[in-house]
Amino acid sequence: MRINRQEVRNYDLYLFVITVVAVSIFALVALSVVPERTTNSRVAQLAFINDPENRLTFETILNKDPGAWTPAVSPVNLGMSSDVHWFSFVVTPDESKVLRYLFEIDYALLDSVDVAIYPPLSNSPVVRYRAGDTLAFHVRPIANNTPLFSIPLSAKPQTVVVRVESSGTIRMPIVVWEEKEFIEYAASQNLALGLFFGFLCAMVISNIFLFFTTKNRSFLFYTGYALSLGLTLASLQGLGYAYLWPEQAWFQGKAVLIFGNATILFAVLFSRHLLPIAEFSPVVDKISKVAAWAFGACIFTSTILPYPFAIKLYLVMLSIIVFVAMFTGGWLSFKGVPIARYFSVAWLFLLLSGFIVSLDSVNIINLGISTSYLLIIAGTVETVILALILAINYSHSYDELISTQAFALEQEKQASKAKEDLLEVQKRYQDDLEYKVEERTLELEITLRELSEVNQELERLTAIDPLTGINNRRHFDKKLKSEGRRSRREQTPLSIAVIDVDHFKRINDKYGHAGGDACLIHITGVMQSMLLRLSDDLCRIGGEEFALILPNTDSEGALHVVEAIRERIENSPLMFEGEAIHLTISAGVTTSIITDEEHAEALLRLADEQLYAAKESGRNIVLFKPFSG
Repeated sequence: MRINRQEVRNYDLYLFVITVVAVSIFALVALSVVPERTTNSRVAQLAFINDPENRLTFETILNKDPGAWTPAVSPVNLGMSSDVHWFSFVVTPDESKVLRYLFEIDYALLDSVDVAIYPPLSNSPVVRYRAGDTLAFHVRPIANNTPLFSIPLSAKPQTVVVRVESSGTIRMPIVVWEEKEFIEYAASQNLALGLFFGFLCAMVISNIFLFFTTKNRSFLFYTGYALSLGLTLASLQGLGYAYLWPEQAWFQGKAVLIFGNATILFAVLFSRHLLPIAEFSPVVDKISKVAAWAFGACIFTSTILPYPFAIKLYLVMLSIIVFVAMFTGGWLSFKGVPIARYFSVAWLFLLLSGFIVSLDSVNIINLGISTSYLLIIAGTVETVILALILAINYSHSYDELISTQAFALEQEKQASKAKEDLLEVQKRYQDDLEYKVEERTLELEITLRELSEVNQELERLTAIDPLTGINNRRHFDKKLKSEGRRSRREQTPLSIAVIDVDHFKRINDKYGHAGGDACLIHITGVMQSMLLRLSDDLCRIGGEEFALILPNTDSEGALHVVEAIRERIENSPLMFEGEAIHLTISAGVTTSIITDEEHAEALLRLADEQLYAAKESGRNIVLFKPFSG
């Protein structure tokens, strides 16, 4: 995409302003609207035990030697493990007043969570709870997107024991809330999430409408990306399980992988369609195509592969594709594609956020808020920048279309003026000749003869294609009517063939217009050498489209001629700049005896339909269909 320097400066300003505004707004929402959790002071003596053989029970766990417990600080992150882990901590309430407390595990992707709460100096739990992704959502004691449990009223400390088992990461961000605190926090959290998912829904709806009205696939791929990103984050937050598939425990265990792979799939398709990758490097374009197929396949394989293996495979592939995306964006920026800079900035936000989230996951840094909010901020900024890229690309394409139409209109005006000038010249000659008819009869005859020769030459020139030297569409239309009338008059069959060069755009893209023109000239020469009758007429009726008029030729003869042409072209590669260009054609053929004025045009349409059928059937073939009236 070619953009002038002033437009580049304007678009850079748009990128800077939109990026700053998006980061500021969503950082404000994440850091101010969603409060930092300060309730961990109510959690004391937090520790855990690894139970790889699953021998411990709630009846025996409190009898374990205190030395067997490993002290910990929330949030606890034990990495990916399929072992059973037991966690124990003491809830220290406010002794001045009796309040209702809630215990939350701020991580929505644990498979199985069993909770028992014990009063002081007792081995019998006051209450037992169950939650986790392997259970239907309605089984949870409190309908919340993350595991949330009510702690019985007590003015004394109570011991909470949690049994956790998961095929993914064992992550335990433990928070004890006062009931009022949680309600206020949930309201703020819902506002922040509502803003984000509302924004994504607006982007999805607007872009799907733009796709249906413009038929531009960039809008479709962007819609798929935004929708998949929203569903991925909803799965990470547990919102999908809470509101979209609450009874599908199996699907909840796979949702992050399914939608995560879909997000990258649509991101790759969007990038391939938006950036001129194939123009600069077919190898990189092929890599991106393979990546799209790989993530598409992972959508299905993630439903059957074990979760630990599938998530590791996804993270490895994601790291590779993000690196490739950053490299491609930087490389195209260096090559002079301004829009690639914006593409690189968009992916940079996602890359940095993923890196920071990884540091937080292994407790190297502590963000103070849920890491999913950082992903939400990065996803929002990337979505906004990608929307800007899409708008820039569409705007420029629209401007190019308007410019092309204006140029065509100007050319038409110039042609009309030239025609008027020619008519004016003819009229002037005619008036002058009529005025001097009696005095200069001989000069009039000579002038008329010269004028007739000029008109014939002009007629001949306007009927010839300047590139190939054969007749053009104007001549073809006249010839078709003439031969149609002769077929009707003499009751002889008339055959029409419409021929198209296969993959001509690909040839133009690879060898340039000079290569494309050389191919057309070469194919014209081959076809002319195959036509042995003077009555057979070869015309160029479009960019890479030709037509044959074969008078007094039955279907068998017509099919033989066109098939011979196809074989000759297939076996006659063009040598262009030291490289052989292998060419093929597709053709549609039909034959009939003309019965009325409209019959010849109908015959041409049928041949054209057969041509498109041949292209859809794989190209490099000739299809024939008799005219049935």
